[in-house]
Amino acid sequence: MLEGITSEAFILGCSAIGAGLAMIAGIGPGIGQGHAAGRGAEAVGRQPEAQDDIVRTMLLGQAVAETTGIYGLVIAIILLFVRPLLTAYLNL
Repeated sequence: MLEGITSEAFILGCSAIGAGLAMIAGIGPGIGQGHAAGRGAEAVGRQPEAQDDIVRTMLLGQAVAETTGIYGLVIAIILLFVRPLLTAYLNL
């Protein structure tokens, strides 16, 4: 099944698949932030006098949620450009 594929090519392919899977981590924060922004706008519509508190809390929550997507992006960049798996294999 893997005849004709070098070990290096196989490792790079697995790294690319891993990077793609890591980027799926960006879907959850995107959906969550959209949901939070919608609920925040809804809350401001109901209580305009509490706008400062609502917006502050919403932005803090979105910043925390965004870290998951950023971590996924960092892992994907490491897998694609630093190639730690290939380096470990070549050092064996």
